[in-house]
Amino acid sequence: MISAIRNIYNSRFTQEKYQAFLKDMNALHPGAIEFRLAETPVFVPGHFRDKMLATCESIIDLIVDPDFKINTERAIPAHLKVQGEQEHPHFMVFDFGICENEAGDTEPQLIEMQGFPSLFAFQVRHAEMMRKHFDIPEHFTPYLNGFGEQEYVELFKEIVEGLHNPDQVVLLELFPHQQKTRIDFYLTKDITGISIVCLTELIQEGRKLYYILNGQKTEIRRIYNRIIFEELLQQTEEVQNKGRLLFSDLDVEWVTHPCWFYRISKFTLPFLHHPHIPETFFLNEVTQLPPDIGNFVLKPLFSFSGHGVCLDITTKEVENIQDPENWILQRKVKYAEIIDTPDGPAKAEIRIFYFWKNGVARPIAINNLARISKGKMIGVDYNKNKTWVGGSLCFFEPDEM
Repeated sequence: MISAIRNIYNSRFTQEKYQAFLKDMNALHPGAIEFRLAETPVFVPGHFRDKMLATCESIIDLIVDPDFKINTERAIPAHLKVQGEQEHPHFMVFDFGICENEAGDTEPQLIEMQGFPSLFAFQVRHAEMMRKHFDIPEHFTPYLNGFGEQEYVELFKEIVEGLHNPDQVVLLELFPHQQKTRIDFYLTKDITGISIVCLTELIQEGRKLYYILNGQKTEIRRIYNRIIFEELLQQTEEVQNKGRLLFSDLDVEWVTHPCWFYRISKFTLPFLHHPHIPETFFLNEVTQLPPDIGNFVLKPLFSFSGHGVCLDITTKEVENIQDPENWILQRKVKYAEIIDTPDGPAKAEIRIFYFWKNGVARPIAINNLARISKGKMIGVDYNKNKTWVGGSLCFFEPDEM
């Protein structure tokens, strides 16, 4: 996005550098990276970063409002409501498209948000290896609000572990060693020392949960949750039956509690009004469809990873929706083909990481990831056989430049 830096980066790029970068990344945990890593980071000017952060802070204003939990109670499916919800989530992420407005100017537009973790540990090593193998301007940083790698890792560990011994904290997932994001799980274990545990390995005794560590039954006091509960419903009956223990009255702490996955989600979008947030409506509250319906997308409230999104919709298709209370209508945005690459321009989304430590009034923006695409949508299925696409990160321009 910063032309001078982009031109220098591209001119100095070589396949040898890229292959050396991939070799070092894959050596972290051989065989664990299943997604494509892009050949380039995104170089983000300070004014664009500040627009994203200002938009995030306006959303935080809504989340810290005392009425937020009341207004989002319907977001949590009754059959997926877990006990023991805390007053706030520990982790949130906000996804922005790098878009082009009607005047042809580049601006961020919020695409989605989640009260759920992301590749928090992976991005530490991603940034480190990018800087090792490529020409990154010295003072550019992936971190925000004055954080560096050490401070970031320390805060991440503090939030994940709480006041407990790492042996009593687990990263909980469904079949974690089969997940495409498992590299982040392994790096989380490297950083924090906590164990990676599958739901099927949990042992319940009354209100207590245990797992086996080094042959010993060990109590779980805190869960770093990576289970998307919608995914649990797609498992075998045996696994679903095991999953019911998570809905018991358990003597555990959650990081982040599962209910926040639903509260901070597509469900929140219709409550937001900001120049960098596309207008969004609950479909069941739309009394008259907009005449330019082709300029909107239809999204199911209770889905993940882009599943069920309808891009090119007609009035008839919208009117045929049987459960409009479970859908939102969102104005389309136009992604800018902003990143020059050797085989054509690319688009990008930027995800801003927010951490919320107990005892403080508001969360803080702290790190990021990016996804680069040349397809119709951001995602693997739309970028097959393409180069200079995939998982990436932003390096932000320092304030003094």
